[in-house]
Parts: sequence; C-alpha cells; structure tokens
Amino acid sequence: MSRRTPAPPPAAPAVTNAEVAAVFDEIADLLEVEDANPFRIRAYRNAARTVSGLGRPLAELIAQGADLDTLPGIGADLAGKIAEIVATGTCALLERLRGELPPGITALLKVPGLGPKRVRALHHELGVHTVDDLAAAARAGRIRAIPGFGPKTEQAILQAVTAPAAAHAAADAGRVSIALAEPVAEALVAALAAVPGVERVVPAGSLRRRRDTVGDLDLLVTVRGLSGVMERFTTLPQVRQVLAKGRTRASVVLASGLQVDLRVVPAAEFGAALVYFTGSKAHNIALRRLAQARGLKINEYGVFRGEERLAGDTEASVYAAVGLPFIAPELREDRGEIEAAQAARLPKLVEPADLRGDLHVHTTDSDGRDTLEAMAAAARARGFEYLAITDHSARLAVAHGLDAKRLEAQIGRIDRLNERLRAQKARLVLLKGIEVDILADGRLDLPDEILQRLDLVVGALHSRLNLPREKQTDRVLRAMDARCFTILAHPTARLLGERGPVELDLPRVLRHAKQRGCFVELNAQPQRLDLDDAACRLAKDEGVLVAIDSDAHATADFDALRHGVGQARRGWLEATDVLNTRPLSQLRPLLARTMR
Repeated sequence: MSRRTPAPPPAAPAVTNAEVAAVFDEIADLLEVEDANPFRIRAYRNAARTVSGLGRPLAELIAQGADLDTLPGIGADLAGKIAEIVATGTCALLERLRGELPPGITALLKVPGLGPKRVRALHHELGVHTVDDLAAAARAGRIRAIPGFGPKTEQAILQAVTAPAAAHAAADAGRVSIALAEPVAEALVAALAAVPGVERVVPAGSLRRRRDTVGDLDLLVTVRGLSGVMERFTTLPQVRQVLAKGRTRASVVLASGLQVDLRVVPAAEFGAALVYFTGSKAHNIALRRLAQARGLKINEYGVFRGEERLAGDTEASVYAAVGLPFIAPELREDRGEIEAAQAARLPKLVEPADLRGDLHVHTTDSDGRDTLEAMAAAARARGFEYLAITDHSARLAVAHGLDAKRLEAQIGRIDRLNERLRAQKARLVLLKGIEVDILADGRLDLPDEILQRLDLVVGALHSRLNLPREKQTDRVLRAMDARCFTILAHPTARLLGERGPVELDLPRVLRHAKQRGCFVELNAQPQRLDLDDAACRLAKDEGVLVAIDSDAHATADFDALRHGVGQARRGWLEATDVLNTRPLSQLRPLLARTMR
C-alpha cells in the first residue's frame, strides 16, 4: 500500500502593519518608563505612526525587496527591526525591555489614564508592579501623595481599575454620538440656509469626517452681499449661551450643551476653509508640509506663493495645488492617505448604494418592535435584494430569545413569506438566521441540528464581558470553529459612552476568521459602530470581509446603515471589502461555506 506524503503545515499568517506598529508603541512606552532619551522614544512613536498608516503590507514590501529605510522617519536601524518583527512577530529590543522591567508593567500601561510617565512614577515612588498593587495603593490613599497626582487622580485610577466600563464612559465625556450630532447639524443648516443672502451652509469638523463621536460642531457659510446670518444664528431658540459674536465668526452653546462655531467665508476661500476646518489637525499638518516643500503656504484662506493666491475656492483646487487628488473627508486622519494619494492608490470607498441587503435584523419574535412582515416590507421598499432575520437565541432571556422549537416555527413562517414574495415577483429574499449567544466556554447557545437548517449564524458576546484577554479571545476562537458560524457580531461589544470594548486579541481573531472562512460585522447602531475604523482597516489588511449590518429592531433602524458606511469609509473599506455588497447569487455560496 502506497504511503501518502503528509501535507506541509499551513504557512503562518503574515505579521500585519498594525502588529508592527503595536511593537514599536510598546517599545516607546517601556523606554519612557525607563526614562530613556526622549528623542529615541519619539523615533519609535513616529515609526509606529508611519507603519500603521502605510497603504501596503510591510510583509509584501519586504518580500519584494523594498528599501524600508526610505519610508518617512524609518532609518536603517528601524528598517532592520521591522524586518525582524515581520519575520518573528517580535524583536530582541522589546523582549529585552520586557525582561528589564517587572512583568506587570505592560498591564499597567493599559489602564485608562495611566501613561508611561505616571507608570514610572508609581513604579519608583510606591513600588507598584502590577494592577493589583495599583488598586491596593489607590484604596490605601497612597497615590495622592505623589507629585502630579492628587485625590481626584487617585479616585479616577481606582475607578479605572475596578470599573473599566465607567472609565471608558468618562473618557467619552463631552462628546456625543454622531447619531445625536447629525440631526442637530441638519436643523441648524436648514435654519441658516433660509436666511436671505446665504448661499450655502456646510458642516465641517469631525462630523464631516464621520467620527463615531463628535465634540462640537463647525459650520461654514458663504453669503451674497449683506446677510443677517450671524444675528439669526445667535438668536436661534436652541441657543443657550452666546460665547462670541463678530462679523464673520460666532460661537454658541446649545441647550443640549453642544458647542457650535459658525464662520462666514468668502467664496474664493471656501474650499480652503472647508479643508482646514474639516481637519483632522494631523492631516492639515501633513498638507502644510507638502505645501512648504513646494515653496507654498497653505492655510484656511487658500494656497499661496508669496502674496499670490493659487487655489482655495474648492477643496479639489487646494489638493491639486500640492500635487494630490481630492481626498475624501473620512480618510483625513494622517493614516497613510497622503502617501496613498501620491501613489494613486486611494481606495474607492464603499457607498450606501453599494449595499444589497442587511444580514442582522430582529423582529417581534425576540426583542424587535416590528413584525417579520413589517421588516420585510420596509426592506423591500428600500430596494434590498435580501434580508437576514436574526432574532436572539434563548440564552438572552431579557430579549425573549428563541429556543430550538420557536426557531423551527419561525423558519416555517419565513419559508411561507418567501413563497408569497415570489408569487408577487418581489426582488426581496428573506434569509433564515439567528443571533446566537456565544457561551462562556465558546459553545453556541443552540444545537447544530437546528442551526444547520439556517442560511447563516450570527454569533455574539452578550455576557461575561469582563473575561481576561486570553480567555475572551479563546472563547471567540472556539465559537468560530463551531460547525455553523457565519458572522461575528459587534466583535468588541462596546457601547459608546457606556461600556468600553472587551479585552480581545483582535488581530488573532481576524486571522482565525480568515482561516475559518467566516466574517466579521460592522454593527451600524450608532451606540456601537463596532468594528471601529482602525479595526475595519485591520480586517481589510487581513482579507476578512466585513458585513455592514443595521442590527435593526424596527423598520426605522435601517437608517443606521449610513452610519455603518461612514465608519467603513473611515476604515478604508471598498465595496469589495464588504460582504453584503454582493448580489444574492454570489452571497449564498459564501454563506454556505460557513455552515458545515
């Protein structure tokens, strides 16, 4: 009998740019704890930023023999370390630094509100080596005696150690969800656009960049002749306080507490002002450097050579003046968009119209507020090609989740409704699914016998969110290895302003999703927007498709999809990176391979 040659083991997945950047950031942190040369620390921080913003994988560049020391801020020494990290996942310097410091120092650096300088002070002044040491010192009132700390800082540290969710909520203080800021901006735009002489009103700032939370609002206005726009703005009924009022600028605080700044700019400067006030600050600094390299000056008034204005009426003219194509607002974070634009490699970002359907919605069968039939009618009205019904499983009792018997009954109802839709020659097809709880040990809440009758299984974390990083990660990986597992819903389980993300090794989870052939979700509910923008880009780099889902519990919730698309655009996602941009004929085989 012939002997079969054993297959070679699968190649280890390539180390991602994000992982290289994480190594450099940790090196910088540990060097700062050791009170090393600040220029050396800054070099590693700059290297981390350069690496995380690259448009191409470092592993690919190395394989092609590229000279990494030509990258901004990357000399021969750092280039060598990049090659070492890509080859091994770590580097000798990081391991040496870890060995020189107590093992718990790395964990201390992850405590909200503690940077390297404070960790160094706690380590040297109080002998704090671990998170437990930190909690004990805070409870004993010893931290407040260290210069630069005080009672409030001590209390904040104790809260961060003992109540991570509260600490994350505090970090978001003063910012509001984009879903709350957007309608406020729309109402202001409508009110000001109705003022005689006003030609256009455009929101700028973080709202225009589609950040998940917004600190304040910036509005830009162009007017024709004299206009009463400033008087109208400062006397709007929703204004609680006028902070400043001039001929071209005013600042107010609304009754909600949100600050709004209004600027009137000439038409010839509008594009430059829109670039400047859209930001981000880091993106604007990068543009200024490009302009300076060309002997130009760029500011909110335009692009100048000496006293001559070369551009400024449109954003496109501003970018063209420094040799770049137009860059979408969502990308303007100095995370590699400048280099991508220079190399003609800007992504063609996903658009709302690219979505063919929604793969995560609820009905009154669990905790939804609209019936199966109503959700289908709303999806049909929106032109969806498919809609996945994914009510909760039984373990989530508060959501009246489905057990196997109730799920079986729902499957029959979906089949019958699909028959009626076909008879009506409707384009919409309902897919049978479930949002199944991932149990503490990684098992799924329902047996394979019923899950195999579905088109897709959406797995989610709803409990035991405080597990340590290793245990939480292993739990998710085990769930992904289940016989039926299609999409990891809201992967980090964060709730903006309420609860921070779970401790999860996301790069490892994404690599596993790639190997398993399953997908991850960008949950478009504005209190989640999970994955975040950085994680979306990491998924793209790993080649894992992202499902942009509404998690709708009522027909109106489909509107949340636009927030998901905005987040996806911030994460550089193109239509090809998104699972539910595919027509049903292409989607079905992708779903089927996850249901083994």
